[in-house]
Amino acid sequence: MNPTFAPSQTFADLGLAPELLRSLADEGYASPTPIQAAAIPQVLAGRDLFGCAQTGTGKTAAFALPLIQRLRADARKPGPRRCRTLVLAPTRELAAQIYESFVAYGRHAQLTAAVIYGGVGQHRQAKAMLPGVDVLVATPGRLLDLINQRLVDIRSVEYLVLDEADRMLDMGFIHDMRRIVAMLPEQRQTLFFSATLPTAVRELADTMLRDPLEVKTTPRSTPAETVEQSVYFVPKREKKPLLIRLLQEEATGRVIVFARTKHGADKLQRDLTKAGITTAAIHGNKSQSQRERALAAFKSTQPPVLIATDIAARGIDVDEVAHVINYELPHEPETYVHRIGRTGRAGQTGAAVSFCDHDEQPRLVAIERLLRRPIPARNDRSAAPEPAAADSPGTSRHRRRPARAGSSAHAGNRARRSSGAAGKRPRRSPPATPADRVAGGSRAAPPAIPPAAANSGRSRRHRRAL
Repeated sequence: MNPTFAPSQTFADLGLAPELLRSLADEGYASPTPIQAAAIPQVLAGRDLFGCAQTGTGKTAAFALPLIQRLRADARKPGPRRCRTLVLAPTRELAAQIYESFVAYGRHAQLTAAVIYGGVGQHRQAKAMLPGVDVLVATPGRLLDLINQRLVDIRSVEYLVLDEADRMLDMGFIHDMRRIVAMLPEQRQTLFFSATLPTAVRELADTMLRDPLEVKTTPRSTPAETVEQSVYFVPKREKKPLLIRLLQEEATGRVIVFARTKHGADKLQRDLTKAGITTAAIHGNKSQSQRERALAAFKSTQPPVLIATDIAARGIDVDEVAHVINYELPHEPETYVHRIGRTGRAGQTGAAVSFCDHDEQPRLVAIERLLRRPIPARNDRSAAPEPAAADSPGTSRHRRRPARAGSSAHAGNRARRSSGAAGKRPRRSPPATPADRVAGGSRAAPPAIPPAAANSGRSRRHRRAL
């Protein structure tokens, strides 16, 4: 079942309480998005929900608003170190963003909330949980750490939300998620949200939801229609000059450049900085304070080019991102949809440009198969030729340097070829015996050098060996 959406609906039509309508007015929200209009009435009715909507369509408000209203209607105080609502998110940035949304939407509802995630000290987080809270937003790893230390108790959770479930699976949180869910009461309301819908996500949802209502506002893994996509076929060695040219001539405003690895993101930041381009990097090896400073700068009126990895980028909730550049194509096609979902949000237009070298062309094919349409190319596919055999993976990097003509090694090789008429190298003569010695202790003369090799220009070292 997929509830219909009437474009003329307002938040009041969805049954939200006056205090929530006040908060929405404070935030400048005029009308609900499709996912909000479809999900809010069902969550208010107590249904389990399986929601699939692309990034930037308002999933957070779709579950935060009705949950705040349900908590407000049954205003029970949570016990020490306990929470009534648990929201799981894959990254620190996304957890912080969801927490801020609950605080903003619930400012007139007098609810308490806390957020816990790794990368920072746990003292303040444990202290915030001491009296108990209505809403706890957490990343799975840090949550389990505090549970094991008995600093958090989730045995009385009434509402469970899994946001960006597909990314949590990609990051390997599947076992942590199952451990957490096993600790929760069976009688609870569960809301399961995902930006994409791979098979693994579907299977996980089936184990956690009871008779869920499915809400899909877009087809499986479909990017926003407001994003103009294109691809450059370019050799790997020419990606950096092309990126610099695009950033200097075309990509203006807020720009996110995606790299596959943390090391690659740092190296790319250094290279762009040398080219005179202001940059900031965000990835898992950055401290929380560094990531917060990078995001704050990116949200400013003079934003740097933000270089990000896929995991860290899930918490980037910034409006008016003009360009997304895939410096390297991702291994998973669904990740491509997440990346370009950073632009073209909430009906705005954006551009997504991808660089594709020869080895990445199978990934491009997989992405186009998922999108069910080709991505327009800005140049010919032959611009990214297959690397030469000498440069292909597995070829030794230590190649023999050719000997110079006339060198001793070159001459010695000629000598061995000429002296080896029978295909054998000359042998060292055996040590002289006493019978071979003459007065003065000298050794008997060595065998005569074959005439063919006499004038071959043997090296001094080779003559000694003989």
